[in-house]
Amino acid sequence: MIELTNVSKSYRTDTIETLALQRLNLSVPDGEFLSIMGPSGCGKSTLLNIMGLIDEPSEGSVVLAGQPVTSYNGSKVARFRNEQLGFIFQSFHLINDLSVVDNVELPLLYRKMGGKERRRLALDALERVGLSNRATHFPNQLSGGQKQRVAIARAIVGRPNIILADEPTGNLDSHMGGEIMDILTRLNTDLGTTIVMVTHDERMARMTHRLVRLSDGERVS
Repeated sequence: MIELTNVSKSYRTDTIETLALQRLNLSVPDGEFLSIMGPSGCGKSTLLNIMGLIDEPSEGSVVLAGQPVTSYNGSKVARFRNEQLGFIFQSFHLINDLSVVDNVELPLLYRKMGGKERRRLALDALERVGLSNRATHFPNQLSGGQKQRVAIARAIVGRPNIILADEPTGNLDSHMGGEIMDILTRLNTDLGTTIVMVTHDERMARMTHRLVRLSDGERVS
């Protein structure tokens, strides 16, 4: 589902070059739940952004869902990102002025789909994460764990093949973090969704199929 070959990423300024990733190779089979760990600044988020077509590698090749990535710009890439990828962030990134169900519908606005179908899919996604009774609430009426569940519903509403999760339990206590991991595990098991999760939490990482460790932009295990 994801194949990275000799991927490097460097950031340059007028006076310094920072190497975020160094000739990294990684293969993620269809249906795997993979966790990525490492100290701050080791390249975890950069790696996730490259997988998500948000950032472009300086060197190396990326293949997603069997398709080589040759461009990180344009309508074709935007459509692939919208249809194939779901994103979950540590900070939720919900829009406070929109209701829960309207937040979940957002990715579907970029598809040729009627309003009734968008609403049905959004309510189905909320049902899957156990929040159908909060559909008309607003984000400021929810707990942190509930906000993250809304963010997961938004990530899965378009039925993506790949979910990329950046510290999805990082702002939650251990109990709520466990609930989020249960939801992600069910998505992986029931729907066969491929999940790549960046985390600092060893306990959460060991709930996934495989753990990859990074250090100084390199894969160490």
